[in-house]
Amino acid sequence: MATQGGGHPSMALLHHLPNRMFIGDRRPALSLSIDPPLLSKGMAIARKAPVLHRSPLMAFIVGIGASTGGVSALLTLLARLPADFEAPLLVVLHVGAHRSVLPDLISMKTSLSASHPADGEQLRPGHVYVAPPDRHMRVTQDRVHLNRGPKEHHTRPAIDPLFRSLALEHGPAAVGVVLTGMLDDGTSGLQAIKHCGGVAVVQEPDDAEAREMPESALRHVSVDHRATLRDMPQILSALARRPALAPSRPPASLVHEDQLFLGQGNAMSHLHAIAFPTPFVCPGCHGGLWELRECSPVRYRCHTGHMFSAATLSQALLEASDEACWNAVRALQERQLFAERLHELAGEPDEPPSASRALALAQMERQMKALRAVVEDSGVLDVELQDNPPQGMAQPRE
Repeated sequence: MATQGGGHPSMALLHHLPNRMFIGDRRPALSLSIDPPLLSKGMAIARKAPVLHRSPLMAFIVGIGASTGGVSALLTLLARLPADFEAPLLVVLHVGAHRSVLPDLISMKTSLSASHPADGEQLRPGHVYVAPPDRHMRVTQDRVHLNRGPKEHHTRPAIDPLFRSLALEHGPAAVGVVLTGMLDDGTSGLQAIKHCGGVAVVQEPDDAEAREMPESALRHVSVDHRATLRDMPQILSALARRPALAPSRPPASLVHEDQLFLGQGNAMSHLHAIAFPTPFVCPGCHGGLWELRECSPVRYRCHTGHMFSAATLSQALLEASDEACWNAVRALQERQLFAERLHELAGEPDEPPSASRALALAQMERQMKALRAVVEDSGVLDVELQDNPPQGMAQPRE
C-alpha cells in the first residue's frame, strides 16, 4: 500500500510531525512549558506537572528488549515477520561494550534487513535497528538517536531508555515487547508505554530461556498480550494494521525522569518532584541515590542519571562489595610482602627476623588469610541474594 510519492503509509504520518521545543534528544514531537520553580527556603522545587502537547499524527513503531537467551529468541520472532512489515523495529540486546554481530545474523536468517543505526538515521518500515555496543538507543520523531548516557540497571545499552522515548514520542502508537532475560530491565519502560496509551507484549515465561524479565513485566505491568515466540508475530502484524489512535498526555513524573536521564533542566528539582533521598550511594558515580515514589518495582536514581531497580541495585552493590573486599585482601597481602622485602633490604636476607618482627609478620599473614577466608565464604550469601531478588513497592513519602 503506497501513498502519494511512493512513501509508506505508516512513515508518511511521521513527516507531518512539527518541530517544537526540545524535551528529548533533539527534535521531539512534543512541546513543553513548565511554570517557574516554586521557591522554598533552601531549594527551588518544581512540582507542577509539565504541560505537554503531542501531534495527533502517529506512526506504528515497535521496541523489543532482550537479554539472556535473546539472540535465539529474536531470530525466532523476527524470522516469522514479513519483509514488508509495516513498522520500524528497534531492538536492545544486553551486549555491554562488546562487539555484536546480531544485525548480520538477522539479515542472514530472516527476511528483514538489520543494522546498527547511525546517530540521526531516519526510521523506515520493515527494518530492524539494533542498539550498538555501549550506546543507549532512543527515538525522536522519525529518527534514531544514540548516546553514552548514564547506565540504567548497570548496563548500556539498556531497554528502559528506548521504551521511555517510544512512550514520550509516539504514545499510543508505541508497542513494547519484553523477551527472555535476567533481572528486570524493560519493566519500567513498558509501564511508561502503557501510561502513554501504548501496547505491552511479553513473552510467556515458560517459553523463555531466562524467565525473570518476562515475569517482572507480567508482575508489574498491565500487559495487553502474553504470548510464545511462535504466536507473537501474528500479534505484531495485527497491531501494525490497526488505525492511528488518539494522542495521550504523558505523566509528569515520566517527563521529569526522562529529562533527568538526558541531563536536561535542574537535576535536583526533577528528583524532588518524583523521589525522596536515601542513605544509599550510587555504584556508578558514588552520588546519593533517591528512591522513586509510588514505584513498582522499587527504583532508584542519582542526580547524574543512573537508574537501578531494587534487583539491579542489589546486584551492583554485590559486585562493588566483592571488589572492595578483594582490595582489602590485596592491601593486607602487600603490607606483609613489603615488610618481608624491607627485611631483605636491611642487608640480612639470610638472617631470621627478630622476634618482634617475626611476630608482626605472622600477625599480618593471619589477618590476610582470615579476611580472605571471610571473602571466599561470603559467596554463599551472594548466591542466596541472586536466587531471591528483592521485590515490592516503595511507599510514598514526603
